[in-house]
Amino acid sequence: MTTATTADLRDEAERLLRVLAGSDARLREDQWTAIEALVVGRRRALVVQRTGWGKSAVYFIAAKLLRSRGHGPTVIVSPLLALMRNQVASAERAGVHAATINSGNVTEWDEIHQRVAARELDVLLVSPERLNNPDFRDQVLPSLAADAGLVVVDEAHCVSDWGHDFRPDYRRIRTLVEDLGEGIPVLATTATANDRVVSDVATQLGVGGTETLVLRGTLERDSLNLAVVRIADATQRAAWLAEHLDQLPGSGIIYTLTVSAARDLVSLLADRGHQVAAYTGQTDSAEREVLENDLLNNRVKALVATSALGMGFDKPDLGFVVHVGAPSSPISYYQQVGRAGRATDRAEVVLLPGSEDQQIWSYFASVSFPREHIVRKVIDVLDTERPQSTMALEPLVELGRTRLELVLKVLDVDGAVRRVRGGWVSTGQPWTYDTDRYGRLEAARSAEQQAMLEYARTDECRMTFLRRQLDDPGLDGDSRCGRCDNCTGPKYNSDVTAETVADTQRRLDRPGIDLPARKQWPTGMAKLGVGLSGKITDGPELGRVLGRLSDLGWGQRLRTLVGGADAPAPDAIVDACVKVLAAWDWAERPGSVMCVESPTHPALMRSLTSRLARVGRLSDLGDLRERPGHPPPSTANSAYRVAGLVDAWETPDLSGLDRPVLLLDAVTDSGWTLTMAARSIRKAGAPAVLPFALATPR
Repeated sequence: MTTATTADLRDEAERLLRVLAGSDARLREDQWTAIEALVVGRRRALVVQRTGWGKSAVYFIAAKLLRSRGHGPTVIVSPLLALMRNQVASAERAGVHAATINSGNVTEWDEIHQRVAARELDVLLVSPERLNNPDFRDQVLPSLAADAGLVVVDEAHCVSDWGHDFRPDYRRIRTLVEDLGEGIPVLATTATANDRVVSDVATQLGVGGTETLVLRGTLERDSLNLAVVRIADATQRAAWLAEHLDQLPGSGIIYTLTVSAARDLVSLLADRGHQVAAYTGQTDSAEREVLENDLLNNRVKALVATSALGMGFDKPDLGFVVHVGAPSSPISYYQQVGRAGRATDRAEVVLLPGSEDQQIWSYFASVSFPREHIVRKVIDVLDTERPQSTMALEPLVELGRTRLELVLKVLDVDGAVRRVRGGWVSTGQPWTYDTDRYGRLEAARSAEQQAMLEYARTDECRMTFLRRQLDDPGLDGDSRCGRCDNCTGPKYNSDVTAETVADTQRRLDRPGIDLPARKQWPTGMAKLGVGLSGKITDGPELGRVLGRLSDLGWGQRLRTLVGGADAPAPDAIVDACVKVLAAWDWAERPGSVMCVESPTHPALMRSLTSRLARVGRLSDLGDLRERPGHPPPSTANSAYRVAGLVDAWETPDLSGLDRPVLLLDAVTDSGWTLTMAARSIRKAGAPAVLPFALATPR
């Protein structure tokens, strides 16, 4: 390409950037270097740059330029639904026709596959899990690999065993890259990678060697003001946050280490009058989108989130990030705090470490890749011809669903098993347990945990400490940021009033846990013949649950109760339910009670309903009975589950009710059964429904 032509190309790239990022935007030199390498040189590149640098602009501009020059669509592999939504919106602004394939839009897959075949798309975004979906892998991926204009691997640290967020599905990308047609460029991007991860990603993606362009910049973030507040007691930490949340600027994210901690903290903060909501891996995709928009538009003070809200969420003016409990890795920590202050002069970053953090780290480490004899058992029970589903395999091995899926994915990448229609089969190929590799990973995890403990205790510049952990090439010796609490002196102390501590303790000691109401119908319902979309306006109110099956206290009793033989409700269970109901701060007291008919525990639920009716002086409305012959709902995803629950119950006669109905169920997991049951009860005449369940799995 001539100099004049290159200049024209850069002008075109600058114009596209202004559409994406605003009229004042200008390409950074490294952005242009990457774009030129991909479009002109058809090269492979690895870009490691801090959050907010503009990595997505590189691949969208390159995609548009390549498409306008007759090349095929760009394939972007991206790990999070939040990231995909932001990317599709950005693409549309630049005139790029984009679509995404992920678990949240199952009903649209066939249509998108057809658009790919018809060459109507400029960009196809896929989750890493799609790469090994049998239909996608065998029918769609080969044509994409042969005809792609560009392949992008976003959040590429997920490829690496050493990365803070390694995902087995991402190892499929190496196969994708190896199968690419000649001259198809590859771009890998990440914001959080140390030297070891950079090297490993390059190897995994096949982008190593002298032909690889590596663009790596400094991780310094001038807007972040890092601080650590050390409070030993968990109740006092929660009280500190309740007392200080309104002092933090704008809106932000509060990270917790577990789903239960996120839910408990939301309940506590909401009781204190703060506008907050929980966002976890168990939050439905449609609900996630609503919550993200609430935060983007400052309708909430904070989302209380697990690591499910991380990579890809883009709110440039995010004012703060607080961690209640420390992540196990400085790299993971920096990735999460990097969400804040992307377009502000100052953002507050506060860590509230706890003595229990190490126990939680140990638990998550214990459920990582299991020992060899357990993995061998998985291979042994698989047939070479007859597929077996994960559900069918689960009783045959010593693994829960999550760990079993992890093992199967790793074995698939290693060639020992293969995912096919209907489940998994053994390939019959020999397989070796890489003891040395897993030992090195365990040692690396241990070193990262120790570094995180040191971060909380260090008196050196906190920004310098984190940059050193990420092998920041721009780090100059023992420089000081001049902003963190170690550079300027503590901004926050650990003081919290005795009144707030007492109030927090009282609220935490309250029996039962909140059961948040579903707010949004799943996407794609119309394609399943169900006319439900948008916000849920006829569902239940905020509900309560007696306890979690995973709780140390009530967990064992509840597991025995709902997992054992059916029998009338024990006195201890009834008494506990009465305490939960007595502490329930409902807007209007219920006047009647009803239970969802239980096919497995009818005696338990009928006796509980009648006894609560007597104690609470409520009218016993009986059971909400299943409609005869109605098929059980599919559990494939939320959309199919909701569709399967439409008209699932006989319509009760509730005319004349003027007060809410207390609706009981044995176990609630996704929340959709109680949502749809409440909808049926309200349609029958109830003014409101207050759901109450004995147990929830998590």
